[in-house]
Amino acid sequence: MREYLNKKVKVIVDRPLCSKHPEHEIYYLLNYGYIPNTISEDGEEVDAYIIGEFQPLKEFEGVVIAIIHRKNDIEDKLVVSKHPHKYSKEQIQALVEFQERFFDSEIIMS
Repeated sequence: MREYLNKKVKVIVDRPLCSKHPEHEIYYLLNYGYIPNTISEDGEEVDAYIIGEFQPLKEFEGVVIAIIHRKNDIEDKLVVSKHPHKYSKEQIQALVEFQERFFDSEIIMS
């Protein structure tokens, strides 16, 4: 996954800001989606959180500023933003906490 750091990517949003998870009682406090034409460890496209955008989106282009490495899951996540140097690890952790609190994860940045 490190090869994605600092790369520009396109995210297709399938869980827009304020939407509800289809199976769990989680509401998305960020836009969340996937990078088309990629494969992650679970056989699906690589998933990504979008930070710094404050309205529901359908798609987004930005830079991968971090990887969320889940130590107790097979699938890592990317963090994408138009502002590559604006967020610290602590800020990213706070922004993704609504979902990542269920996992033992670490944030990797370049």
